[in-house]
Amino acid sequence: MTIALQYCHITVNDVDESLAFYRDGLGFEVRNDVASGGFRWVTLGSATQPGVELVLSEPHAGRSQADGDALQELLIKGVLPMTIFSTDDLDATFERVRAAGAEVLQEPIDQPWGPRDGAFRDPSGNMIRLQQAPKASS
Repeated sequence: MTIALQYCHITVNDVDESLAFYRDGLGFEVRNDVASGGFRWVTLGSATQPGVELVLSEPHAGRSQADGDALQELLIKGVLPMTIFSTDDLDATFERVRAAGAEVLQEPIDQPWGPRDGAFRDPSGNMIRLQQAPKASS
């Protein structure tokens, strides 16, 4: 038996604004953009992980009004769980995301536990961290 992550949901206020950010800023490719019940099913992925897709969805998509309202409040506060992406060139990726207009939270630094990482917020306020594995010492 095998098990693998297939979809990872990211709640966003504006699908179009977020789609441009994740596609143009982070370099993900659009896999699906389909209307669904007044909302859209939008997925993006990376060639390096063809079986994993990010799903961009609005707080009220597929939820009750009360649940959507509660999720919207958490999104506005910026307290939803962060998403961490790995990259083989943190500095170049970080600069591309900065150029896309991201709010920088932490410039890239070497962390004491190993990786080099940096953080920013997407257009909806979600914390996104980028990290690069430490270089092997020779």
